[in-house]
Amino acid sequence: MSVQVFLVLRFVIAGLLYVFLSAVIYLLWLDLRQYGKRALPQIPTPIIIQHDREGEIYPLRFTEPEIFIGRDVACQYVLENTTVSARHARVFFRQGQWWVEDLHSTNGTYLNQEPVVSPTVLTSGDQLRCGQVILSITVE
Repeated sequence: MSVQVFLVLRFVIAGLLYVFLSAVIYLLWLDLRQYGKRALPQIPTPIIIQHDREGEIYPLRFTEPEIFIGRDVACQYVLENTTVSARHARVFFRQGQWWVEDLHSTNGTYLNQEPVVSPTVLTSGDQLRCGQVILSITVE
């Protein structure tokens, strides 16, 4: 009788081991699936940045995930104004939204007349001020 009990115990332990391994593999698969969704690059929705210079409006439409605003010609949106720093602000796409961040500019970056002290979400109709230049934001 003891041989039969040991045989049954071996089958029960083997079954529990298979259940445990199946659960571990399933949890790993779920984790990898979630990671795969997060790792996919998000395609940014277009954003239009425009400002009025000497009576003319200069709109630019961007679809890149990161835009630098400043006086430097390496910036994607160049502002020729002495109150604007060389690299004044950064507009970037993350978590399905457009954000703005001040890059330690001399005269500050303001969103709807509030200083930008940390990355802040942008929405259509926002006014972004870099130095003394006011930019209008439209998110498509």
